[in-house]
Amino acid sequence: MTEPTQFDERYLKGIEYFNEFEFFEAHEVWEDLWQDFHGHGRTFYQGLIQVAVCLHHFVNGNIRGARKLYNSSTKYLSEYGDLYEGLDLVKFIGDLTTCCQEILDSTEEYPKIEINADLIPEIHLS
Repeated sequence: MTEPTQFDERYLKGIEYFNEFEFFEAHEVWEDLWQDFHGHGRTFYQGLIQVAVCLHHFVNGNIRGARKLYNSSTKYLSEYGDLYEGLDLVKFIGDLTTCCQEILDSTEEYPKIEINADLIPEIHLS
């Protein structure tokens, strides 16, 4: 029988904030975890932090910042395969891409794009 995976409480608290669209708070909690974490998985948390900041920027109209953080966050998270720390990364990155597609497609230097709240990804652990 396999023991259930024990996740750091800060990881779970960050997920809770993230799913409530409290992206700045999610970033803060995950950053605290990231600073304490050493070894394999550190850039996973860095990727999550950057997703939260990406969406924070997007919500606040900083499209250039959101685009930059989308690119770096997905690069970090893609290094962890399909499933890591209970998170389906294929689905999560796909949902994030769908949410950010309009900013990724824009060729304007300072586009005025509003986030579609219905497309904001959620995190559900398996």
